[in-house]
Amino acid sequence: MLLQTSQGQSGSAHVVVLGNEKGGSGKSTTALHIAVALLKAGQRVATIDLDCRQQSFTRYINNRRAWASRTGLALEIPVHRCIKLGQTMQIAENEMTEFEQFEESVREVEHSFDFIVIDTPGSDSYLMRLAHSMADTLVTPINDSFLDFDVLGTVDPETYSVTGESHYAEMVRDTRRKRRQIDGVSTDWIVVRNRLSMLGSRNKQLVADGLNELSLRLGFRSVDGFAERVVYREFFPRGLTALDDLDEETLGTRPNLGHVTAREEVTSLLRQLKLPLDERGRRRAANRAEWFGQVDKPLELHDIISA
Repeated sequence: MLLQTSQGQSGSAHVVVLGNEKGGSGKSTTALHIAVALLKAGQRVATIDLDCRQQSFTRYINNRRAWASRTGLALEIPVHRCIKLGQTMQIAENEMTEFEQFEESVREVEHSFDFIVIDTPGSDSYLMRLAHSMADTLVTPINDSFLDFDVLGTVDPETYSVTGESHYAEMVRDTRRKRRQIDGVSTDWIVVRNRLSMLGSRNKQLVADGLNELSLRLGFRSVDGFAERVVYREFFPRGLTALDDLDEETLGTRPNLGHVTAREEVTSLLRQLKLPLDERGRRRAANRAEWFGQVDKPLELHDIISA
């Protein structure tokens, strides 16, 4: 049963779900950065795009594959599946078609990969709720404003104190409760604040205070994500991430301070997600990095003698 697919089962992949009922929050950008970071750590990663209409995650990965082919760069690319939109006039029939695709996609990868990263649409749907109920780690990116905060909770207009939970938060709480009832696993929910202002502001602090108050009610962790930087938009056409080599060959342009700062932001975010990396994968990545570091170096005399 799909609902029971989890790291809690022996040999099953750890499921990371990117979810938010509001578009433009950076789900696809965050999803690819997570997937590439895991691949660079030697993990076996599969990705699934549930946003049948927009398919931003799929286009991002396709752009990465095309750029790697065009430049000859060895860019890490996950095994990817995209769920196709049902085309009939019957909603129930469309949902069944999409569900069958999703079920097959998960079944193909759940026992042969370390992680499955799933990007969900910015709207409430059957598949979106199903993915949330499967999540071992749920990542909810929001833009750093009360407009996006409204997806999670409501505030008093005068004091800005939290007055209640919103529709998406209630849905997540319901799916987490059902998950615990089925297999006893507690989903780690992380709310990621994206498009952070690089300057301090009263609004920024009020949003932070509201998230801290709401986190006590709903049981999520709030962490800082990506600032408003042009480089994140520039990455998309070539399918790049801040974790790729920051050189002119990879970027297609000279790197600047924004690229370096973006990498620091992404590295900090990934550290805070606390994903359970497979140690064998870590060793594979370390060995591969050591090999690549040595492959272009000429053999020293003592290397030849010792061999």
